Amino acid sequence: MMRNLLLAAFAVLAGCGGGASGDHAGGVRLLNVSYDPTRELYREVNERFTAKWLADTGQNVTIQMSHGGSGSQARAVIDGLDADVVTLALAWDIDNIQRNGHRLPASWQSRLPHNSSPYLSTIVFLVRKGNPKNLKDWPDLLAEGVQVITPNPKTSGGARWNYLAAWGYALEQALGGDLSRLGTAPADEVAQAQAKAEKFVGDLFRHVPVQDTGARAATNTFVQRGIGDVLLAWENEAMLAQQQMGADAFDIVRPSVSVLAEPPVALVDAVVDRKGTRMVAEAYLDYLYSTEGQDIVARNFFRPTAPEVIERYAQQFPAMRMFTVDTAFGGWDQAQKQHFNDGGTYDGLFVPAAGAAR
Repeated sequence: MMRNLLLAAFAVLAGCGGGASGDHAGGVRLLNVSYDPTRELYREVNERFTAKWLADTGQNVTIQMSHGGSGSQARAVIDGLDADVVTLALAWDIDNIQRNGHRLPASWQSRLPHNSSPYLSTIVFLVRKGNPKNLKDWPDLLAEGVQVITPNPKTSGGARWNYLAAWGYALEQALGGDLSRLGTAPADEVAQAQAKAEKFVGDLFRHVPVQDTGARAATNTFVQRGIGDVLLAWENEAMLAQQQMGADAFDIVRPSVSVLAEPPVALVDAVVDRKGTRMVAEAYLDYLYSTEGQDIVARNFFRPTAPEVIERYAQQFPAMRMFTVDTAFGGWDQAQKQHFNDGGTYDGLFVPAAGAAR
């Protein structure tokens, strides 16, 4: 899986030439366009990868980062931001980049293991210490007086995962606890189940007082500004908040079921070929799958995909029952069209609470 870094370096040097725009001061510059909650992860990945590349090849690599809401970041790349690699929150955002400009192949997701997702996560509840509102599962979020913090699905990939996690829970309940019945139940039963899920998510969003543009901004609203009773959060973001603020500040609640979040990574072929950075960018993404890279993933509270690393960090990541977007929604294309495109279900559902900012 992991390419030989030394051979890759020779290929880079042979292919770049002194005038390649990826070269600077005898080294290579990469831009990684990522989503909000990966800041700490890529800070460590970049430090370790660049040190390893220098030791193995003698070549300096500088990795610049851009962070923001995943949807907004995808739009920036579509509009011309020269990303060598994109490491976004969900596959649809990278598919959107591919469709708008064809700067990477439609088969991008098959180029790396695990559908190009070197790490995984899920959606959990971050609550204030002692869980004063006694929030244990999705229905508890609809209790009177509970304020839920989640970012805006139009701009945030994490928010889309939050939304789909809640929808999937309600849909499963309406189908008697079995999402696999989506493909076998009578059409009228499925329609009724979808209507119940729509009502549940609509009721949930009426408990949201403010929607930030990205997951990290929503975390800051909850953690630093003290707004809300519960943050719908990436598991890694919740664990990071607990680590940084202390165990006496927050608790993490894992609901009865959630969604398996699969943040993907991809090379932007048109950019790396123009800049002459393909081989180092490929090695950079491969590094995420190496044992060293997977250890960094786990240390930063993302769920690793390498079996030996999963085993080593088993206590850090409690077992959870999770469904996939394919199972509950027919894949990201269908989920995006039905729920998040202009005029989709989300647009019809969201009615701000009285006096709340959208």
